[in-house]
Amino acid sequence: MSTAEPSIFTRIIAREIPADIVHETDTVIAFRDIAPKAPVHVLVVPKTPRYRDVGELAAGDPALLAEVVAVANLIANEHADGHFRLVFNTGAHAGQTVFHVHAHVLAGGLTEGSLAH
Repeated sequence: MSTAEPSIFTRIIAREIPADIVHETDTVIAFRDIAPKAPVHVLVVPKTPRYRDVGELAAGDPALLAEVVAVANLIANEHADGHFRLVFNTGAHAGQTVFHVHAHVLAGGLTEGSLAH
């Protein structure tokens, strides 16, 4: 584990920073993105800061990765009729800005290429 400052997600989990939380379990939290890229844009975040990206999570705790995906599916069923994109950015050159693994649940009238920069 890193000795760096806690990530914004760690601080949200600790309730130091407010967030619009839509789902929470003992191990995962889901909240609305503050800069949404789609009508539904929810982040699903494991509560442990141990894993920086989805590759580390898959290798270190596949059951937790499965829970992240299950929560994403639940969020999509509740907020988007079950239709969604699930995006994990891995590495700075892929757009990852917070190095605490998290999934983006994106939904709501998306079309192919609608999230292109």
